[in-house]
Amino acid sequence: MTFDELRKFALAWPEVEDGTSYGTPALKVRKKMLARLKEDGDSLVMPGVPQDERAMLVESQPKVFYFTDHYRDYPMVLIRLSKAERATVEPFLRRHWRTLASKKALKEFDTNL
Repeated sequence: MTFDELRKFALAWPEVEDGTSYGTPALKVRKKMLARLKEDGDSLVMPGVPQDERAMLVESQPKVFYFTDHYRDYPMVLIRLSKAERATVEPFLRRHWRTLASKKALKEFDTNL
């Protein structure tokens, strides 16, 4: 998958908008980072992934999930988009979106499912 593909479905969710973070394309919800493209142009910086879950993901799918020393102490995982499917990425993105979106947006989204 590509960042543009991810961007297209995420922008359909309430309160998601384009932005930048550290000079790279990002998606934001109410001015907070939902996810961003890493400088390599292929990796997604995905916040909201606890370290124990990240360890399991990296161990079970190392071609898709990884992290660098920079992210070691943060609840984040890096996702190689070129190796990932939408079905793998979307649940992480949606879960983090639910932590950032307003109650009104969540209610609107859940009502329209």
